[in-house]
Amino acid sequence: MLFVSDAALSFHREIGPTLRSWYYILFGIIQPLLYLGLFVPLLTGMPGAEGGGALQWFVPGMVAMLVLFTTVQCGWALTEELMSGSFERLLATPINRPAILVGRALKELAPLLVQALIIIVVAAPFGLTLHPLTMLIGLGLFLIFGIGVAALSYALAIATKHDGSLFYLVSHSIALPLMLLGGVLLPMNNAPQWLYIASRFNPLSYLVDAERALFRGELFTAEVGYGFAVAIIVAIVGLIIGSLTIRRASL
Repeated sequence: MLFVSDAALSFHREIGPTLRSWYYILFGIIQPLLYLGLFVPLLTGMPGAEGGGALQWFVPGMVAMLVLFTTVQCGWALTEELMSGSFERLLATPINRPAILVGRALKELAPLLVQALIIIVVAAPFGLTLHPLTMLIGLGLFLIFGIGVAALSYALAIATKHDGSLFYLVSHSIALPLMLLGGVLLPMNNAPQWLYIASRFNPLSYLVDAERALFRGELFTAEVGYGFAVAIIVAIVGLIIGSLTIRRASL
């Protein structure tokens, strides 16, 4: 219960500025809608991208891309707090360290879930078949994975400390290959054999496969099982590394 209350306290502390800047959420939806309007038509009839329709295949991949880039970059805000000293003042309190990470990560993911729901509603009249239960489970899967990635991003921010440029370079150098090898925009089944094999070492690939299965209404499949296993492992590893980094920073 202490962990839950501390995570809620961290979330409440972080979500305030976001709610006051609600227009960022609205502007954040423009890019995904452009992808829907300008990229999905290119997938129509493409082998490996049918899966019940191009939208049924593309929407979960696009949401995965949003989750990845948002959570990878969320440590950027922490670098500003480290330079101002406000984060050190927070560490002087007895608040639970993993709860800090979870609360901050949920602050980043809450607007993303709103954007994902808007994308689903907008895409429904154009051919996206709705499977409410499995789609909600898919959003929960994004939540688990996003918490782990965000915790790793915060660990990177603390490690790079006052060098925001280094954080930016490292985070983008990691996120871009993960996205390209994750089969987010194009089906990896059509890739050369060496590229497909490389994608199997990418945890995002399993998450995207699971999300596409869930968006098709499938639940008890191997793809979904692998996706949940990978998301849970990423969350656990991220929270462990993030917590250890914060504890070292507070010494």
